Amino acid sequence: MLGCGQKQNLSEMQHRLPFYNTAEFSPQWIDSTSFDYKSIHTIPSFSFIDQNGETITEKKFENKIYVADFFFTSCPGICKKLTTNLTFVQKEFLNDANVLLLSHTVTPEMDNVSRLKLYANNFGAINNKWFLVTGDREKIYHIARDAYFADEDLGQKKSSNDFLHTENILLIDKHKRIRGVYKGTSELQIKNLIDDIKLLEQE
Repeated sequence: MLGCGQKQNLSEMQHRLPFYNTAEFSPQWIDSTSFDYKSIHTIPSFSFIDQNGETITEKKFENKIYVADFFFTSCPGICKKLTTNLTFVQKEFLNDANVLLLSHTVTPEMDNVSRLKLYANNFGAINNKWFLVTGDREKIYHIARDAYFADEDLGQKKSSNDFLHTENILLIDKHKRIRGVYKGTSELQIKNLIDDIKLLEQE
């Protein structure tokens, strides 16, 4: 049986987004009064190059909420739909400096700066709002699989030679923790993502 204090904590948790600490994406609601936040999975430091040839590191996202995804410019299928849906997120938070977008190419050997720039222009990506990045393939695949859990085949050890393709979009909070996972091709889930960003901003 819950006491008054426990009921209050439960109510607080129900109005907060969960945390995601493993590749299974099992949501975990945490009582902020009794949990060590340092033990929660966080996105590590990184350094990539964006569509303008600028070096982009985790410092660009300090104290920012951001949406992360993985794509490639020559993708004939889900990437175009996913990227189109991200334009709705950009539009919704266009004047909100606390919300950014970060898209990683999974074919960096083909997607150089000029190609990313063309792709960004085609979808109306706004400079300093939406960063499309390329870089070392090993580093991209490492952060994709080990930090963002961006892979469809759980439990299978893979290398950067094994192609990565996912329609998952991830919501990252101001402390670099995963707070939401969405199917990027679903307009309904994009609406859920937008609602969750607004909820996250209230924390």
